[in-house]
Amino acid sequence: MTPLSSPSVTMSIASLVTAINVLIAVGFSIAGLMSPNSILPASSTPTDASFIFAMYAAARTIPLALMALIAIYKHSEPALLILGTLAGFIQLLDAGVGLLQHDLGKSIGPLVIAAFQFFAVYLLNRSPRSSIE
Repeated sequence: MTPLSSPSVTMSIASLVTAINVLIAVGFSIAGLMSPNSILPASSTPTDASFIFAMYAAARTIPLALMALIAIYKHSEPALLILGTLAGFIQLLDAGVGLLQHDLGKSIGPLVIAAFQFFAVYLLNRSPRSSIE
């Protein structure tokens, strides 16, 4: 067994990548609430609609982050596989939003995070299962 395929290493990698992913998402949703100018396109001004949109984003990212962090804390591999996959797809869709805004930075960042997330989920999924399930 190679070190990268050991259950504890793959669980650690998946946990770290997922935690970083969901905390970044929460950070951006909170930034949208606290300082909308920081996430809006340069030519846009914040409105009530952008604040409501930021609240919707926070309403989704905060529970996802909490559940993912609980799964990490409890070392729940099945939950981490599901939540990590979900977090990866969310980043992939965020990259699509960046493309629609013609903002390379808002496309590349989420795309890189999604790639790391899917790789971590892949490693976790193919690693031997722990005996505690």
